[in-house]
Amino acid sequence: MAEKLTCGVHHVGLTVPDLDQARAFFCDVLGFDVVGGRPDYPAIFVSDGTILLTLWRAADPITARAFDRRANIGLHHLSLAVPDDAALDEAWEKISAHPEVVVDVAPEPMRSGSSMRHFLVFIPGGIRLEFATTKIKA
Repeated sequence: MAEKLTCGVHHVGLTVPDLDQARAFFCDVLGFDVVGGRPDYPAIFVSDGTILLTLWRAADPITARAFDRRANIGLHHLSLAVPDDAALDEAWEKISAHPEVVVDVAPEPMRSGSSMRHFLVFIPGGIRLEFATTKIKA
């Protein structure tokens, strides 16, 4: 087998309609830190210490089209890991209470019979995020 040329995800870039709104969600709700930015682009970089996200503002948010995951090629959703059920439940309570979050899938097993759980939401600005447990219960 050929040696792998990559070693994981460096960062994920997300186009958003409103940088302040996106920063507030990731930092104030999820606890990410702002770790940089490019005001001329404009973009900000946020991280939870494991993943780095680049939040780019759409050139013209008024005329920008929302991504249709069933019709467009590209990022279907971004899944963020949580360590266990307790963390998933805490994330659900905090995120689902946000007034600009739209619930797509409430907490449930990943598939029938799975001990891993997840939920999916559309965050402010319309990006679809999944939160998923990483550990299988014994």
